[in-house]
Amino acid sequence: MAATATVQDDLVEYGFRRVIITVTAVLCALLEIVDTTIVNVALNDMRGTLGATLTDVAWVITAYAIANVIVIPMTSWLSQQFGRRNYFAVSIIIFTVASFLCGNATNIWELVAFRFIQGMGGGALLVTAQTIITESYPAEKRGMAQAIYGMGVIVGPTLGPPLGGWIVDNWSWPYIFYINIPIGIIATLLTLMYVKSPKYGEKLKANQVDWWGIVLLASFIGSLQYVLEHGQQDDWFADGTIVTLSVVTVFGLLGFIWRELTYAHPIVNLRVLQDSNLRIGTIMCFILGFGLYGSTFIIPIYTQSILGWTALDAGLLLVPSSITTAFMMPFIGQMIQKGVPQTYMVAFGFLVFFLFTFWMFNVMTPDTGTEHFFWPLILRGVGLGLLFVPITTMSLSTLKGKSIGEGAAFTGMMRQLGGSFGIAIITTFISRFSQQHRVDAIGHLNGSSFEVQQRITQLQQGFMSKGFSSNEALAKAHQIIDLGVTKQATVLSYMDVFLYLGILFLICIPFILLVRRGKSKVDMSEAMH
Repeated sequence: MAATATVQDDLVEYGFRRVIITVTAVLCALLEIVDTTIVNVALNDMRGTLGATLTDVAWVITAYAIANVIVIPMTSWLSQQFGRRNYFAVSIIIFTVASFLCGNATNIWELVAFRFIQGMGGGALLVTAQTIITESYPAEKRGMAQAIYGMGVIVGPTLGPPLGGWIVDNWSWPYIFYINIPIGIIATLLTLMYVKSPKYGEKLKANQVDWWGIVLLASFIGSLQYVLEHGQQDDWFADGTIVTLSVVTVFGLLGFIWRELTYAHPIVNLRVLQDSNLRIGTIMCFILGFGLYGSTFIIPIYTQSILGWTALDAGLLLVPSSITTAFMMPFIGQMIQKGVPQTYMVAFGFLVFFLFTFWMFNVMTPDTGTEHFFWPLILRGVGLGLLFVPITTMSLSTLKGKSIGEGAAFTGMMRQLGGSFGIAIITTFISRFSQQHRVDAIGHLNGSSFEVQQRITQLQQGFMSKGFSSNEALAKAHQIIDLGVTKQATVLSYMDVFLYLGILFLICIPFILLVRRGKSKVDMSEAMH
């Protein structure tokens, strides 16, 4: 009886420890992802307080994104060198201390530097948190573990804008960083108390470390991220800096590939991409990031710039979509555990996301209301729920041992890069499409037609009744007409972007047929490090 009681106590303690680890890891992943979007609504306040230009303040986002994408591929190697628990705890501490420093920055470049440091700590939290959760669950429950982690990753980008808007409206921008501090302290203590590191192989000596790999990775990823963030506003290849960094990106990538394939102890094992499922999975993760971050970016911009909504209202619009995704995650996890092929779920998810974009294409007008967005965004939540966890498990389904962890780092990196590409391309397309639609609209706007003359006369009379002279009223009438044309052209450009985004997702469906049937339950217990 005593032995049975001891076993039961051990099981209860193990279950409690697993819950604490899960909460800690999801909280850290959520912190990191929320921080990628929470600053968007505070940029204007930062610019005013710190006396920065719009170009300068954009570096607050760029610096964080560059650090994120650089550190994600290195997390597997760094975990092995320092131990997963220690690396995770140090990453939380770096993130937390940098958050405090960001809130106390006295000028824009201090803030940019501290955001880069915060991004170095935050990027490590994503993949490491996923690994820790996976290893804390038995093999038969790992689909559910991925679903729990996925809730944080999917919901995070949506929570950022409304939370940031509420904090800025009620306090001031430094508090979007200060809220990380108590959570970071608690997460650090829980990590040191409950998280355990798996046993690793022999650590590398200083002269074996792939320093050139680190330098080449940082140079090509950092340059690429800058080009994507600033290309549109700097007119792409008309700008010398963009051209220079594009060259650095290309040669840095080629040098990195050569180094990692020839060095005995590569910091990123590119040979793992020989697995066909992982290759297809990384492409799918890229497109998922494209759709997730792209739609999270474009919808608030549309509602604020075209419909005149506040930042808080624009952010709240996406909450039902995130709740839908979060609600679906446990069911998706159960379906994976029961052996439902991930390929079916991924194919259906891409189809659902296409239907969402096509619906948005049809409801977008200068007068679209909340009720028109609600059901398309619910459909978006369903599509993302069907894509996130199944794509990850499908990508890793034919890998074994240490290769699983290395594959997980690739999927995380490609999801982030997909988001960066998505935002850059969407921004460029909206600008170019708007110009084209405006030219077309003006070409069809016949100033001598009765309808146009009647509208100008009505506007002119309205301004004259307010005390304007005849010429002033006529100028303002023409200005109103011009603004209306510009607004309509912008709406058409957003419609085009949603249509092309949907076609991209639709094209992906046949490629799912190329995926080999692997294990339904990915055993990540051996070495996701």
